[in-house]
Amino acid sequence: MIIDCHGHYTTAPPALARWRERQIAGLTDPSAAPSPGDLRISDDELRESVVGNQLRMMDERGVDLTVFSPRASFMAHHVGTFETSARWAALCNELCARVTGLFPERFAPAAMLPQSPGVDPTTCVPELTRCVEEYGAVAVNLNPDPSGGHWTAPPLTDRSWYPLYEKFVEYDIPAMIHVSTSVHPAFHTTGAHYLNADTTAFMQLVQGDLFRDFPTLRLVIPHGGGAVPYHWGRFRGLTMALGKPPLEEHLLGNVFFDTCVYHQAGMDLLLDVVPTRNLLFASEMIGAVRDVDPCTGHHFDDTGRYVEAAKLPAGPAEAIREHNARAVYPRLDALLTAQGR
Repeated sequence: MIIDCHGHYTTAPPALARWRERQIAGLTDPSAAPSPGDLRISDDELRESVVGNQLRMMDERGVDLTVFSPRASFMAHHVGTFETSARWAALCNELCARVTGLFPERFAPAAMLPQSPGVDPTTCVPELTRCVEEYGAVAVNLNPDPSGGHWTAPPLTDRSWYPLYEKFVEYDIPAMIHVSTSVHPAFHTTGAHYLNADTTAFMQLVQGDLFRDFPTLRLVIPHGGGAVPYHWGRFRGLTMALGKPPLEEHLLGNVFFDTCVYHQAGMDLLLDVVPTRNLLFASEMIGAVRDVDPCTGHHFDDTGRYVEAAKLPAGPAEAIREHNARAVYPRLDALLTAQGR
């Protein structure tokens, strides 16, 4: 089967965005603030939002299952207070869980966290617990920069993050390192901030010794790892200069990359540079790049075509499309096994 480990609910019914607009308005005018019960979206609306979108494209591209999380740019942890993020995360996670409940063989839920700038990450634990224990979340998205492009948070190796890592290890779930909207005028959200964050997170991990403290923690860096594969020699050299073990030993037992790379040359480089066991198939559809590439006649984010065109041997190809995801996401593997897959 083909597992897409990186999907977001980018096609949620318009009522969700309207509720969010009211919530933001309520930050300055409390009388405008909505209650969670004001958001009313039927199961039929949820079905309609994905049948002609994600499910149609999954069928066209041969994708069997997508790990499905709230829209990354909508997380917007920089907005309001922790309470703002907590209410917003709870609603978004509930909608993703409802979609996966309607299509349990096509989607598996992943959760966003109610992060907020300057707030102790421990405050995210209750929502994480709820999503895993009540919704069956198989993964979580972790924002290394809740400030929205200003990078006020400490590095991912800082001990302030440890309470979350302890829960990830306890639940045996991976975290995808994924930022949200950039409000910094110098950094375009999807063209700069996302890729900067992927690269920055990797370098933070190179500089630290996080996996000495959490040897079973698993982190997924999306978008093909940002600049990392292209500059693999630089990171190997910096790892040596910092007196760390070789890069493969230092990080690659715990850090994985997805295949959200939108041209053949980039995919070929990724597949050539990064060990096969560290690569997970993903497309991020329907996401940052939605158009058809005029050079190929196919959607930029139809990443399965690039993997297929690379003509990998059957073993590595199957590992990237399915088996690596099942190893990195044990709860997903258990879900699929229970379904007889």
